[in-house]
Amino acid sequence: MQLHRLAWVLTAAAVCFLLLSLIHNQILKEGQLVAGTCEIVTLDRDSSQPRRTIARQTARCACKKGQIAGTTRARPACVDVRIVSSRQWCEMSPCLDDEGCHLLVNQSGWTCTQPGGRVKTTTVS
Repeated sequence: MQLHRLAWVLTAAAVCFLLLSLIHNQILKEGQLVAGTCEIVTLDRDSSQPRRTIARQTARCACKKGQIAGTTRARPACVDVRIVSSRQWCEMSPCLDDEGCHLLVNQSGWTCTQPGGRVKTTTVS
């Protein structure tokens, strides 16, 4: 009888240990990104000027070796580091599929031109 009770106690202790271990691992994983992914941390919009909206966004990325935070199809993404170092922004496909990409004259950013003529300008800081 005591041996049976001891077996139950040990089993219960093992189950508790496993549960605590799982909870501990989950807490450590919260806030960590999968390699090669990004998330938007902050997004601010200023529409105080007529016909103009200024948007500022901050992204957090966990890029793989040889990659750096960039933009692909209007979303934060990990891109090849050579694109950023050469400032050839349109090579990372920052615009949506139906938009045209053009470098700014000083290579400080790019514009995305929609079919209707609307232009979105992005500068890198």
